[in-house]
Amino acid sequence: MAWIYFPFDNLVCMLLGISFTVWFTLLLVFIIVPAIFGVSFGIRRLYMKTLLKIFEWATLRIERGAKEKNHHLYKPYTNGIIAKEPTSLEEEIKEIRRSGSNKDLDTPEFEMSDIFYFCRKGMETIMDDEVTKRFSGEELESWNLLTRSNYNFQHISLRLTVLWGLGVLIRYGFLLPLRVTLAFTGVSLLVVLTTMVGFLPNGRMKNFLSQKVHLMCYRICVRALTAIITYHDSENKPKNGGICVANHTSPIDVIILASDGCYAMVGQVHGGLMGIIQRSMVKACPHIWFERSEVKDRHLVAKRLSDHVQDKSKLPILIFPEGTCINNTSVMMFKKGSFEIGTTVYPVAIKYDPRFGDAFWNSSKFGMVNYLLRMMSSWAIVCSVWYLPPMTREEGEDAVQFASRVKSAIARQGGLVDLLWDGGLKRGKVKDTFKEEQQKLYSKMLVGNQEDRSRS
Repeated sequence: MAWIYFPFDNLVCMLLGISFTVWFTLLLVFIIVPAIFGVSFGIRRLYMKTLLKIFEWATLRIERGAKEKNHHLYKPYTNGIIAKEPTSLEEEIKEIRRSGSNKDLDTPEFEMSDIFYFCRKGMETIMDDEVTKRFSGEELESWNLLTRSNYNFQHISLRLTVLWGLGVLIRYGFLLPLRVTLAFTGVSLLVVLTTMVGFLPNGRMKNFLSQKVHLMCYRICVRALTAIITYHDSENKPKNGGICVANHTSPIDVIILASDGCYAMVGQVHGGLMGIIQRSMVKACPHIWFERSEVKDRHLVAKRLSDHVQDKSKLPILIFPEGTCINNTSVMMFKKGSFEIGTTVYPVAIKYDPRFGDAFWNSSKFGMVNYLLRMMSSWAIVCSVWYLPPMTREEGEDAVQFASRVKSAIARQGGLVDLLWDGGLKRGKVKDTFKEEQQKLYSKMLVGNQEDRSRS
């Protein structure tokens, strides 16, 4: 009886062979080869437009269904749950004294009613601070067929539930395996080819091949996320001997930028798979990797960066001065280290479209593997990149002021909120200097009033 199963086994093997051949051919023709030559067939753009039409129809349908059932659909979204007027400390305390005291408003002595100002400010900060909400993804006001954006949508109607289920099958049954295959291909080629290029003697040929290999592999990785990127003002792209600084939303920011130009990366030495990638990359290109013990040595870091930018043959350095990921709504304080070197700075603004997938990495909630799984199971990663004109330190401007000026330019171009707060507050406590600043303002108000009275 065993001979009966042989034809069936041969048929299964033949079908698997044909499927693998077709799969590999499609990858090679439509993804890998275009990535090598830096061309696109426009499939991803068409895919994005189709998704937008589906999202619009689904949103209109659920809004109509929710209205008929009087169902709460959206969480109210505002820039703040507390209305705040841009008034000074002195003006607000005077208002409190005016409403609760019969004393002279210019009295220099401390009044018990003054504490209500600080109590109110403290409560406002607890309820609606400007920092904490920058480290969590915002809920969309339209549905993108992902439960992670709004948990109520798929329960509005049976038709939409079926549509959502179909989307799950497409994302996890087709897109996720395709993207994992592409990511594995891109990373494998990066490790193998950069290692091979590393054996070549230093010179023009090595630099040329290194750049081509990096661009090809990063473009394959971009396609592993179905990333649809629009680059603006390419004439301002960073040049050798400079530093490229950008706002930071996600670890994939590196891939987004490196798929359009080559950069020297800066980072800490890692172990495992990341360590293998780092060691292979540095053989082909002078990236800057620091040991764990060297990261906190500011002078050593500054010297390594300064030595790199002085060599005009080396690639521009890519740095994210915020030091942590922010949720695509704002730009927080830039660390001054990269602005002390005294070279040309090339600002870059990155803005993601959250309708297709939330690119923000909440590192305190998701590990890297979990985050990448969410990215690869999203519909797409759509973003815009603006290359801003190069900037240099002005006469009499220190590194902090220069960093703030560059940050403001990035925020303005990307349509992001420009915040003065340090992104380190994501895990650390507020510095005592911030508390002392409010104390000084209050003391200055009292002392200033007393001096005015003595003059009169």
